[in-house]
Amino acid sequence: MDERPIGVFDSGLGGLTAVREIRSILPSENIIYFGDTSRVPYGGRSREILLKYARQDVHFLRSFDIKALLVACGTVSSNVLPVLQQESDVPILGVVEPACRCALAATRNKRVGLIATAASVRSGAYERALAAMDGEVTVIAKACPLFVPLVENGRYRVGDCVIETVAREYLESLKEAGVDTLIMGCTHYPLLEEVVAKVMGPGVTLVDSGAQAARQLKESLTRRGALCTQRQGGITLYASDITGDFGALAPQFLREPAPQVLEVDIDKY
Repeated sequence: MDERPIGVFDSGLGGLTAVREIRSILPSENIIYFGDTSRVPYGGRSREILLKYARQDVHFLRSFDIKALLVACGTVSSNVLPVLQQESDVPILGVVEPACRCALAATRNKRVGLIATAASVRSGAYERALAAMDGEVTVIAKACPLFVPLVENGRYRVGDCVIETVAREYLESLKEAGVDTLIMGCTHYPLLEEVVAKVMGPGVTLVDSGAQAARQLKESLTRRGALCTQRQGGITLYASDITGDFGALAPQFLREPAPQVLEVDIDKY
């Protein structure tokens, strides 16, 4: 048994959807979460800036003697995860590979859609991962840069004319392309699941990248004999700015009451 905590980070609130899944399948684990709210969103950043930010995020979480780290940010996972893994002796997992494995298992016509940030789409990481698993799969990718700021501002519910208009604009081309499976390649997007499903229709399977990564995390900890099983785990939340807003929205992502959010000066790391 390993009682050390698990570290999770994202550019903002979105990674809490992955934390929600971790809490569901690994209820005994303690989780340290960092949302980089002073620099959200990451999706339009260059690879160099993403690596700088991600290294700081990792450095901060490693100050808690974590036993594993989940990069719940699709943009970081797509662009710089291998570098972070090479630099760390603590296991670091991302969201790309587990989401692709799930999509491959779900697709019937081998036409897989991807919605993600501009940086994730530009990286080609999902296409490479799926091609390595099955060279016959066709990936149709769409950058959705407005989704993260809209979700961060609470505009994600069915009936909200703003998010529904934006979703139709982004998703119609994927629907017309005939995808039968859609990877939600950003951990903010599960809050948009009902909106996305409404546009795409019942014949399209939606893949939650954060939830799939949480399941891979469980598999990894189980293989290493690093699970904690003797108590109820808790969550500690950190943000780099505007902790009040973060705390107000966090329960909607976690689907449970959230603890007080602590502020950290990420530039010190």
